[in-house]
Amino acid sequence: MQRNSIVNRMIDAFETPLSVAQAVAERAKKRRTAMRLTQAELAQKAGLSLSTYRRFEQQGKIAFSDLLQVAFALDCMRDFNALFASQSWATMDDMLAQTKPAKRVRHD
Repeated sequence: MQRNSIVNRMIDAFETPLSVAQAVAERAKKRRTAMRLTQAELAQKAGLSLSTYRRFEQQGKIAFSDLLQVAFALDCMRDFNALFASQSWATMDDMLAQTKPAKRVRHD
């Protein structure tokens, strides 16, 4: 029961776009510090101004293209491959219809 409440609290922490942005910024900061980079060094490596990167870490605000530059500098580009990749289906039939190979059509 305690594990479920922990999971629910984790989900609750990511309810809003702002809370997700702040969590992403915090993870970027942890990765940056683990790589022993200063904010200025990472900003330079990512091709951003220091103020842009600093605002990201402090407020979670950053343009998507700049976030990709940060991810590249932190060697995390692979994490973006999963973004919007999951599919949801209303029914099992919908899932099966989408995962079946297309029928071959003969053109004479």
